[in-house]
Amino acid sequence: MKTSRRKLTGAFKAHVAIEALKERETLGELSTRLAVHSTMISKWKQAVIERSSEIFSTKAPEENFEAEKQRLYSKIGQLEMEIDWLKKISRRAGL
Repeated sequence: MKTSRRKLTGAFKAHVAIEALKERETLGELSTRLAVHSTMISKWKQAVIERSSEIFSTKAPEENFEAEKQRLYSKIGQLEMEIDWLKKISRRAGL
């Protein structure tokens, strides 16, 4: 009987790695509770430790999001003004 592989999300892997970093449970207990092999938990934990500096070296998405949001609202306002102008001109031209 063929079983399909589980596809685990990054959020789940991060959660498991953080639980492993807390060390409230052994890897065996954690792997049993979450149904993930302890070797995978160790790899995810190591990846978090190695790449944790990347989190603080880049800007948070929220900061970039606010700037992008302001830019888009400005563009929307500009486009609405252009539409209104074109409607006014087309009325004058009799179109």
